[in-house]
Amino acid sequence: MTLRSKIAAFLDTAFVRNFIIAVILFNAVILGLETSNPVMALAGPVILFLDAACLAIFVVELALKIFARGGRFFRSGWNVFDFLIVGVALFPAAQSFSVLRALRILRLLRVLSVAPALRRVVEGFIRAVPGMGSVFLLMAMIFYIGAVMATKLFGAAFPDWFGSLGLSAYTLFQVMTLESWSMGIVRPVMGEYPYAWMFFVPFIIVTTFAVVNLLVGLIVNSMQEAHGEESDARTDIYRDEVLARLRAIEERLEKSHD
Repeated sequence: MTLRSKIAAFLDTAFVRNFIIAVILFNAVILGLETSNPVMALAGPVILFLDAACLAIFVVELALKIFARGGRFFRSGWNVFDFLIVGVALFPAAQSFSVLRALRILRLLRVLSVAPALRRVVEGFIRAVPGMGSVFLLMAMIFYIGAVMATKLFGAAFPDWFGSLGLSAYTLFQVMTLESWSMGIVRPVMGEYPYAWMFFVPFIIVTTFAVVNLLVGLIVNSMQEAHGEESDARTDIYRDEVLARLRAIEERLEKSHD
């Protein structure tokens, strides 16, 4: 076994994976403490040292992975994701890079690439994106129609909510989320337009209870498909291992008979 294969096997062990997850979570706590002025005044140098130590561990891990896997490292989207997340943290702390430095908390997202369960969730979500595009297009059409109607119907009496197409769309989005939709928006509008419920109730039924649940259904179905494919892949690997062992036993029996 070559040095590269030994390093690759070591990096794939449960110990290394759990250790990296622990470092990621610990680093997330450290980055949170950096936002507290009293904490930084009390133990600022220690916190900065621990943050740098976590970053050093991530850099060493990525360097070992690149060495062990070579060009194959960048063929995985998750590896590229890890590389970019860690790379952002290596920018200098100059004022021009302050936004990038603030993105260091994105290191917490590395848990997605390390934890298989979370990775399945993300892969299921990505798998649902094509179907979600059609649903978002339908949602945009419904919002556009509703915004035009609301602006024409209620804009004169309630210019702060329905005075323009953009304001109407934002107000209807608030209605869709059911945040203060009744006492905050619909009932005041009904005070001026008693039959306004004939517009808002169907809008809520179509958007909140139909289209949004359709999105949830697409995501759940995609996650189930991704989980099923992973289970099938594990079954195929197990079957191949069993067949290989059976062939090895058969060869041994044939040699013993000879």
